[in-house]
Amino acid sequence: MKNFIGITMIILLLSSCDVQQKKEAKLPDVDIDVETKAGQLPTFDIDWADVNVGTKTRKVTIPKVVIVMEEEEIEVPYIDVDMPNTGEKEELTLTVEAEVTDKEHSIDIKEIIASNDKLYVISELKELDQELGDKKLRVSDRIILNAPDLNVKHIIMGEKPDRVFNDQFKYVKDIDSFKSKLKKSKVIFSK
Repeated sequence: MKNFIGITMIILLLSSCDVQQKKEAKLPDVDIDVETKAGQLPTFDIDWADVNVGTKTRKVTIPKVVIVMEEEEIEVPYIDVDMPNTGEKEELTLTVEAEVTDKEHSIDIKEIIASNDKLYVISELKELDQELGDKKLRVSDRIILNAPDLNVKHIIMGEKPDRVFNDQFKYVKDIDSFKSKLKKSKVIFSK
């Protein structure tokens, strides 16, 4: 194996050079009776670097965008729904949110429609004039509902912003077309 490495090293050294022959070689004529022993190619002991991979803790300065959430008391619409032949009611907050970029937006819950065992929360997302630059913003609206446990679906009128966060709600361009497909529906809240 050592001979193979030695030969390989010689071949690599010769192949990395640009050699141009100027004259042909000619060996001298010698008439000598000589005894010889087999030769030996050189051996090499190669020490490779000892590499350790890991982590170290260092203090570095990085930019951070800080969003401050403050708790404030505001007036939130409250709906108390009594349905026939249902059990206990539960108070829950229905929240609709959208994550937007480029321009500020507003989102408002416009209606809640009951259809069979489902509640459809109809909201409207509107683009405003203020530019956001390279920032993103979440807008939201909420309403408190005191009703039996029902299946809640959020429908947002407007252009769906290109953010993964917005995949949790259904966006429609024509709300009247959507409403026409609802069977036995009743508007229980309208703003």
